[in-house]
Amino acid sequence: MNEFGIKSKTASVASLGLSNVSAAYWNLNPAELVEETIVRGEGFLTDTGALAIDTGEFTGRSPKDKFVVVDDVTKDTIWWGDVNFRFDAANWDILYNRVAAYLGGKEVYVRDNYACADPAYRLNVRTVTEYPWSNLFANNLFLRPTIEEIMDFTPDWTIVNAPGFKADPTIDGTRQHNFTIMNFTKKIILIGGSGYTGEIKKSIFTLLNYILPHEKGVLSMHCSANIGKGGDTAIFFGLSGTGKTTLSADPERGLIGDDEHGWSDTSVFNFEGGCYAKCVDLTKEKEPQIFDAVKFGALLENIECFENSATVDYTNVSKTENTRVSYPINHISNAVEPSVGGVPKNIFFLTCDAFGVLPPISKLTTGQAMYHFISGYTAKVAGTEMGITEPTTTFSACFGKAFLPLHPTKYAELLGKKLDNNKVNVWLVNTGWSGGAFGTGSRMKLSYTRALITAALNGELDKVAFDTLPVFGLQFPTTCPNVPTEILNPRATWADKDAYDAKANDLGAKFIKNFEQYISAANDAIKAAAPKASVNA
Repeated sequence: MNEFGIKSKTASVASLGLSNVSAAYWNLNPAELVEETIVRGEGFLTDTGALAIDTGEFTGRSPKDKFVVVDDVTKDTIWWGDVNFRFDAANWDILYNRVAAYLGGKEVYVRDNYACADPAYRLNVRTVTEYPWSNLFANNLFLRPTIEEIMDFTPDWTIVNAPGFKADPTIDGTRQHNFTIMNFTKKIILIGGSGYTGEIKKSIFTLLNYILPHEKGVLSMHCSANIGKGGDTAIFFGLSGTGKTTLSADPERGLIGDDEHGWSDTSVFNFEGGCYAKCVDLTKEKEPQIFDAVKFGALLENIECFENSATVDYTNVSKTENTRVSYPINHISNAVEPSVGGVPKNIFFLTCDAFGVLPPISKLTTGQAMYHFISGYTAKVAGTEMGITEPTTTFSACFGKAFLPLHPTKYAELLGKKLDNNKVNVWLVNTGWSGGAFGTGSRMKLSYTRALITAALNGELDKVAFDTLPVFGLQFPTTCPNVPTEILNPRATWADKDAYDAKANDLGAKFIKNFEQYISAANDAIKAAAPKASVNA
């Protein structure tokens, strides 16, 4: 085993209060981490060469167990409430010491990586993990420094990850036995009680959602981004089920990244060095790039194989519907490295409107862009989750409410400034229903959505006439190449126009109701972009 730097780096581990570990293995390569996992009986190789592991009790994030220590940095800046929960600094010290004692006598795995592909905003991250496969995940998801950079590496923040440690809420001040806690004074993120690797990824995303907008004037974004052959950057926002991954994976365009980005005055840059994709029902036909990325070095989570084989059955969700795979971004053939593009020319807000109200595509003003950014709307339909029997509205501020340490209006206003300072088109794209709501109308054809996005990217929609949608005031094109004209106006696709008007008013009222929680902090341009609907109708 390559025990690179154990003797010379022991002091650094000791400085974290981890001097009693039996060994600290630094920056092992993927093959060594895979071998360690298999030897420890914690995983196996599938027939593609990817490592498969189980994350244990937790197969997804636990947002109610994510805390921020209240200190001089955070007390007046964090958006405290149902997203960011307070944690007492004294409880932090108790809990951290208990985790350190738990790791005493154990082997740990240390990884030096960084976040933010634009060097101007680089954040060095040291990750100390109890399990080797957690360390492999960090290697996949974060950006990988050169050997020379590792030799002179100083972390800005450190993650200590101990899935096997279970907190005692009566002693530690947690809600239950699992936790993710950020300490801005000590610059440490402490994760325990959960093996779900997404907690590692999203803790750094949450951190950057604080540092970049608050300290650097950079808009942090939960989005995918790609770049055309002519150098034009496009950004895609969208909640689960809206088509973000599918629509941004364009073989004619390079992939900057699939999930987390920053927008500075001069660039759009990936926070990460890899991808963390859902793999339920994954097929080569539907998602060829992701399918081919599942090879040696990739980490599969909570999957099952076909009986008596090492072939993954992606349809098997007996452990969880949130089966996942992580892999370095260079597993994607058209990935751009370094993962940096210029200021965007087009931004797409993707929504799956199951009510059939919104146009297939519409162009937003700056005020509308800020409003729809804060709203982060989509709809879930019957069968997507237990208990959902009819279309249900879902709003997630800035398309990632769970990861926002600042008030949503801070991000929206920063977006507005960047839109005003640059010539950027913002498009609202409905990948949902047309001709009626779910159960009556039909799902928008993917080929039409692709044609609409292509027309927007190529500037073809700049040459056509636009009409205005009642209630929402959205401007939609009246023609588009390779798209039937009759589907562009959603009201015209409904046989019963009165029924459409009622449904549009109802959806508009839901937007207004949702926005009440943000309106006191919103500026006039944002408030003016609200739908003109009767809330009591």
